[in-house]
Amino acid sequence: MKQRFLLGAVGALLCLGAAHAADKPVRFILVGDSTMASNSGYGEAFCARVNRAHTCINLAKGGRSSSSFRAEGRWDEVQGLLKGSAAYRATYVLIQFGHNDQPGKPGRSTDLKTEFPVNMARYVDEVKALNGLPVLVTPLTRRSFKEGVLENTLVPWADAIRATAKEKQVPLLDLNADSYAAVQAMGEAQADTFAVAPKPASAPVATGTGVEPQGAAKSAFDYTHLGAKGAKYFAAMVEGELKTAIPALAAEFKPEGE
Repeated sequence: MKQRFLLGAVGALLCLGAAHAADKPVRFILVGDSTMASNSGYGEAFCARVNRAHTCINLAKGGRSSSSFRAEGRWDEVQGLLKGSAAYRATYVLIQFGHNDQPGKPGRSTDLKTEFPVNMARYVDEVKALNGLPVLVTPLTRRSFKEGVLENTLVPWADAIRATAKEKQVPLLDLNADSYAAVQAMGEAQADTFAVAPKPASAPVATGTGVEPQGAAKSAFDYTHLGAKGAKYFAAMVEGELKTAIPALAAEFKPEGE
């Protein structure tokens, strides 16, 4: 009788512990450049879609690369958050770089062969070491058309991220491929409405390789940064990609239409 009572008590405690763990929220941390950052990217709109928005932390910052994000100490903040993960059922870290790793950006550019893949792999390893769950994201397409065809100078960086995700066996959100296909299909006129401000009569020529400043965009209209409409559109795309890659996360987002 005493043994049955003890076994029953242990079972009850285990069930209570499991229920308590299930009550803990899932946390998302966003790491990247201005195309993910608040006020210029999709990150804020993505966090607004999470059931418990306060558990989504957007640490993306304009003008940062896979190198400068760490060099400035911003990755230290991510690691600090991961060390305090006991209150969460799981912490997913979405990592997206590439725009500012391209050549021509002093203090930010990284070598595509010898530095960029190493940087991305190191982020993955360090998230895992702190019991976080890394998710790699290929860079959002620029919306630069040439004679009706969307340019995509970010393909080599997207390919490097795809290779890293495969090597490290972590989830991949192929935002570059999906956003490129969507923007090409909608055409230049609609794509221009995704910018921070309406396209002026004397808009800058779309080159697809413009240097992104450290912080806010050079002008209210460009072919890289996002206003509210663009942010909402691509946040929904990232949410869909995440649900596909990790189906268990579907319940962490608000129902469609909310």
